[in-house]
Amino acid sequence: MGRSERSPLLLAGLLAAAGVAHFAAPKSFDATIPKALPGSPRAWTYGSGAVELALAAGIALPRTRAVAARAATAFFVGVFPANVQMAVDWRKRPEPLRTAALARLPLQVPLVLWARGVARNEEGR
Repeated sequence: MGRSERSPLLLAGLLAAAGVAHFAAPKSFDATIPKALPGSPRAWTYGSGAVELALAAGIALPRTRAVAARAATAFFVGVFPANVQMAVDWRKRPEPLRTAALARLPLQVPLVLWARGVARNEEGR
């Protein structure tokens, strides 16, 4: 299996792991939900976990891979404001947490590019 063949499955695995984590340890994700969003943080945690699981399933299946990868690209862009809000909200937290919140910001870029690349590779087949 070549690199381009593994890439979608690795992305699906990453999304699946993140989705499961939202249900297995929701409290840690609740703390990252921007206070400006309506409703309970737990609803947003479970909702985003369900979206990640759906995206993972879509990317894992060749027939739905291109559209799911485009949706994942949009999802990664869409959650960026939440990561910014988390970095702002966590300014007064202990150093390791502040560092983790700030480190998430630049990590969003490779995720967006990865999902976009998976979509483009599938569309070119």
